This record gives sequence, structure tokens and C-alpha cells, in this order.
Amino acid sequence: MIATPGLKFILIGLLLTIVCSLWSAYKDSLVLFITALVLAIITLFLIYFYRNPVREIPMEPGLILSPADGRVLWVEDIENDYIGGRGKKVSIFMSVMDPHLNRIPVGGRIDYIKYIPGRFFRAFLEKASEENEHNEIGLEFSGGRIIFKQIAGILARRITCYAKPNQEVTAGDIYGLIHFGSRAELFLPENIEVFVKKGDRLKAGTSIIGRMRD
Repeated sequence: MIATPGLKFILIGLLLTIVCSLWSAYKDSLVLFITALVLAIITLFLIYFYRNPVREIPMEPGLILSPADGRVLWVEDIENDYIGGRGKKVSIFMSVMDPHLNRIPVGGRIDYIKYIPGRFFRAFLEKASEENEHNEIGLEFSGGRIIFKQIAGILARRITCYAKPNQEVTAGDIYGLIHFGSRAELFLPENIEVFVKKGDRLKAGTSIIGRMRD
């Protein structure tokens, strides 16, 4: 399956490849042939990048799922008023080779969505969390409140978010996409036991970040 936002880029790539291929054959031009080959490779990469892999979503109550495919950069202690004080921040780096669809980490209600313009530092840098362009979403669920972010990187200068304030959402729902290398973050309250650690590889909607404490 292909993510909907990627279809126009893929169709443009296919059209340019076909036109260039036909023109190279008509003109018997090596330059046009090489151009068509490069366009074909770029189009194949776009198909790979915008893939939407089928995921089996765990439905056990109380689970917090990964919002993104990628590698855990850090798990940090934080203080945040919205989540109720002390908690954990989980930062996930999404390389250009990872699927870039973002998924809802836990079922609940979208409380707010806030877009913050900013810089485009490399997404794995610590300062990218606050200084880069990002989208911040607050969600209320049965265990309290969480925040999750979509953070642009040096290549990803376009964030797509389908979620709306006051929308009821289910864990594993696709809510957005960050184009090319980027980062996702989760701010979790103290009553969530976090299982992941730095360096862990995660898959959106299937990897379990944590669980509500009894």
C-alpha cells in the first residue's frame, strides 16, 4: 500500500520517466536515456519511501504504542504541566529508509493541535526538539494526558497532520506523515511504565512503548 500524500509525487515521477523514455527513444539520445533512468530510480525510491505497511495493532487496554518507525534516541525524565508534572520523554529518529506514517499511540480524544514554525536542524540533534518546525498534539485518555510531536528535519520540511481537535481516536490510527528524515516524540505521565531504551528499533502502531501502571 502507498500513503495517499505520496501518490502525486509518485505519479509525477512516473509521468516524467515515461515522457523522458519516449523522447530518448525518438531522439536516440544517450543523455535523455540516462535522465530517464535516474528519474525511474527516484520514482522507485518514492514508492519505497511512501509505503504504508500493514500492521497488526495490539488492542490490549492500557498500552502506549510507538507513533513512528525508527530508533530510540533518548528516554529522558521531564517536567510538563500538561501531562500533570513528572514523566518521561521518548524521542524517536526516523531515517529516510523508515516508513514515515505516524500513528496514534493510545486511544482517546485529541485535546489540541499546535503548529510551531522553526528551524530545520538535523532531526537527531537534541536542539531539534524545541528549535525545529514541529506539530504538537495533546491527547486525553483513560490514564491522563500525553503529548506527541511530529518534528521536521533537515530534509523533512513538510509535516502532514490529519487529526483534528476534539476528534476521538483509536490506538494505531494513522494521523499524519513527515516527509523524509525526521523525528517523533512522546511525553508520558508518571503513571506510564516505559519499556523502551536508547537504541531500540520501533515500528509504528505495533511496538509497545509502555503500559499504564496498576
